[in-house]
Amino acid sequence: MEMIGQGIVAALKMLSSGDAELVRVTLLTLRVAGTATLLSVLVGIPLGVLLALVRFPGRNFVISLVNMGMGTPPVVAGLVVSILLWRSGPLGRLRLIYTPTAMIIAQFIIALPLVTGFTLAGIGQLNPKLQDQITALGASRWQLFWLLIREARLSLLAAVIGGFGGVISEVGASTMVGGNILGKTRVLTTATVMEVSKGNFDTAIALSIILMLLIWLVTYALTRLQQGGARVR
Repeated sequence: MEMIGQGIVAALKMLSSGDAELVRVTLLTLRVAGTATLLSVLVGIPLGVLLALVRFPGRNFVISLVNMGMGTPPVVAGLVVSILLWRSGPLGRLRLIYTPTAMIIAQFIIALPLVTGFTLAGIGQLNPKLQDQITALGASRWQLFWLLIREARLSLLAAVIGGFGGVISEVGASTMVGGNILGKTRVLTTATVMEVSKGNFDTAIALSIILMLLIWLVTYALTRLQQGGARVR
């Protein structure tokens, strides 16, 4: 309990002092996780809707891959990206290893199955007759797509929350492809692990508190948006 108290005090000092390094690490955490989540939403929601509505050979196999991806350890995504981006790898010439871009790629791979899976489940829960009714009214495919998304918006917001939560709390892949470089690729999760390895538990607790506060603020905003949508239905 004493150590936790010291961590809380350290967190308050770090927040009140406006520590430049803390601000930089926090902003990078938001930028990497936010960009990865946005990309996963742009790809995952259309993919989830497609898998929910279209029947094609191998559909169940693709869905099984999505479901497997939802439970795949983040370090596996980090390993795959590291192999691809390593200097001797197929994409090594791009020199992206140990950069925020590499971290975004790895976190995108982690978030994509989560967003796709939640979207697939959300669209699948809609009344099967709804699609026929919308089509009978003369809606185009794009209109059908947007109307179904509007009907399933609560589940889709849950997909966004799930995708964001899955990447902002991730540490293994970020360390593998980012390297936890001070002033370049260090984020709150990797900084916390580093402080623990150095025995600075009060600082690690402080960073964890700040990370949890950041996660709560973002998810609270998304939850307000989600529940606001629930009231207008």
